[in-house]
Amino acid sequence: MSKYTRSVVATGHELVSGAAAEILRAGGNAFDAVVAAGFAGAVAEQTLTSLGGGAFLLARTAGGGRGPEEIFFDFFVDTPGRGLGHEVEPHFFPVTVDFGGSKQDFNIGLGSIAVPGILKGLLHVHQRLGRMDLADVLFPAITLARGHELNEFQAGFLHLLHPIMTMTATGRRLYEPGGRYMQPHDTLVNGDMAAFLEQLVHDRGESFYQGEIARKIDQDMREGDGLLTYEDLAGYQVIERKPLRASFRGRTLLTGPPPSLGGSLIALSLALLEDMEVPASWGSPEHLLRTTGLMQEVELLREQGVCTPEALAAYLAEGKIPESTRRIRLFSRGTTHISIADHQGNVASMTCSNGEGSGYFAPGTGVMLNNMMGEDDLHPEGFHSAPAGQRVGSMMSPSLLLHGDEVELVIGSGGSKRIRTAM
Repeated sequence: MSKYTRSVVATGHELVSGAAAEILRAGGNAFDAVVAAGFAGAVAEQTLTSLGGGAFLLARTAGGGRGPEEIFFDFFVDTPGRGLGHEVEPHFFPVTVDFGGSKQDFNIGLGSIAVPGILKGLLHVHQRLGRMDLADVLFPAITLARGHELNEFQAGFLHLLHPIMTMTATGRRLYEPGGRYMQPHDTLVNGDMAAFLEQLVHDRGESFYQGEIARKIDQDMREGDGLLTYEDLAGYQVIERKPLRASFRGRTLLTGPPPSLGGSLIALSLALLEDMEVPASWGSPEHLLRTTGLMQEVELLREQGVCTPEALAAYLAEGKIPESTRRIRLFSRGTTHISIADHQGNVASMTCSNGEGSGYFAPGTGVMLNNMMGEDDLHPEGFHSAPAGQRVGSMMSPSLLLHGDEVELVIGSGGSKRIRTAM
């Protein structure tokens, strides 16, 4: 008998939390619930995530007599261009987003789209670890797609991303019906997505990755100077990795391994903290200044290449922690996360992103594809410089904190470059 009596859900939107809770109440496990929440988030948090984006999911099963199984599912994006056959001047351009006190440029267009992985990843996790019928898991998202009330937070993001959300006729039809842009408490209806989700019950994404939708995307890209190809979509694979483990003051952190950089940098931060005296007062000036210094030191070490498990192990073996902590002195972009633990002891931590979105919708799906090829922090060596078919790195770091064999925290964060420091 399980020693746990309740299940717990934490997400960035009450409708997404409600979708996960509905599945748990119906007898689903944490993995059914996280998949349901992932699909629901693509509907209700459309400015932060999408079935056309990328994600990471860290799963730990209750295990029973065999012990827990720990899997880091990597379904982040790949670089596009397999089978392209010719040079393309990508449809790739900046749009300026006005945040009120400041402005920032984001790169969008067909040339900003990387190979999407979330759809295939969610279906893979459901098949691998879920136990409910897919139709039941998708039902909350289908219901939301048929119409849900836009909350203040999402309406605010829609306002900021107006030039992206309305780049195409599809976007204008969705978010500017009758010529009026969506406002808080309006009902957002995405009938194409509802129909697409219903289709998934029968084809499990085959049309999107290998069928009619994939061929239509390929045609649009070739006609519009995009880089994403049918070969990219057909060849995309979910990767199961072993989580990165880091010790910290009697606990064990499970987090993302490469090519997710965030996990290694969080482990490095914890190694530095292990050697530092923690100020007694949380949030005090001394605490904040030490934290700022820690962030600066980790960024310096990252620039020096200490951002992989191998480089981190070498750094620790060389005894360089005191040298770094001496330097930590007292001196003066769209993602969402889902955490779920069920009463049986299964836990799931998933971070999803669509960047800001490319502005392009996959035909007939109501799904906007990502703009990950236009995210400067994902491409430090320059845009479109990596070869086709390469898994893109990310700061996203869904994590678990263990005390002995017990899970104490299921954690993660949005925030682009700020994810590792937030964690």
